[in-house]
Amino acid sequence: MANNGRGRQGGRSTRADTPFSRAKASGKPVGRAAKKQAERSGTAKPSSSTKPASSSSKAGSKPSSSSSRAGSKPGSKPQGRRSQAGPKGLGGDRVEGRQSVRELLLSGQRRVREIVLSAGMDQADILDDIIDLADEMKVPIREVSRSKFDAQALTTSAQGIYADAQPLPEHELDDLLRPADGSVPFLLALDGVTDPGNLGALVRTAECAGVTGIVLPRHRAVHVTPTVTKSAAGAIEFVPMALVGGLPTAMSDMRAAGVWVVGLDEGGDHRLDSLDLAQPTCLVLGAEGQGLSRLVRQRCDAIAAIPLLGKLNSLNVSAAGAVACFEVARQRTGA
Repeated sequence: MANNGRGRQGGRSTRADTPFSRAKASGKPVGRAAKKQAERSGTAKPSSSTKPASSSSKAGSKPSSSSSRAGSKPGSKPQGRRSQAGPKGLGGDRVEGRQSVRELLLSGQRRVREIVLSAGMDQADILDDIIDLADEMKVPIREVSRSKFDAQALTTSAQGIYADAQPLPEHELDDLLRPADGSVPFLLALDGVTDPGNLGALVRTAECAGVTGIVLPRHRAVHVTPTVTKSAAGAIEFVPMALVGGLPTAMSDMRAAGVWVVGLDEGGDHRLDSLDLAQPTCLVLGAEGQGLSRLVRQRCDAIAAIPLLGKLNSLNVSAAGAVACFEVARQRTGA
């Protein structure tokens, strides 16, 4: 049956006329992005009103500290790839990577302000789906040159696409202790994890293993940066997360609510697979290299270890988290 260039077929976009194809043909942005560009170009004024340089800037004169910064805004940074500044809240407003952007649109839980594409990319099914979803949701799409995209991207592997969206919503710890669907709480608490790649991998693992909530310290820990969104591959849209002022206090609240708190450490007193993890449980993972802090260790109901058979005595925190999360999933599903 003829498709007439519209709709979906086989789980992918079959639209022949999309914002991406129109933008690629014209070389200009479309929709609201085009309107904004037109407004900017219409209101731009020539720079003839610029005052000439003062006599103090002539040759032989010593420039003042303020004149040496002429043309730069206060607090501006050197040109080049922008740094991933730590978010004040949970973060997540910049989403980079194809799978991450696709899941952002499919979840429909946050408003997406704009999608930016790099010019010259090869055709891919997932890009067709993203463009089609953005068109249906009336999300502006803008295509820029590859060099400009690389300068604007905040990760080194953005796969030619990123989206700017509303930040992730912060959840209260009480909400995580009582899942809305009535399921048994399965929480993951991170004690000072600072590597965004590890956090992204842990969020992805948590979503796949059925974790009902993640608890992060508000201070001295990584939150959801663009690298986290890329590593998590869309999982940040589906796992509720809470920020707490102090993890030891939050662990005390968990225990008071009937949640069993289990810390992971290579020197643990129990094998992880020997514990009953089908009950309401919170797994606590320590920081890279340092492990569990003293106060966090004291607030745990049990310290468990993952049996290791090789010569090394520890796993990367994201690898240990994956093993532990799926041990909980195994016990709960009876696998």
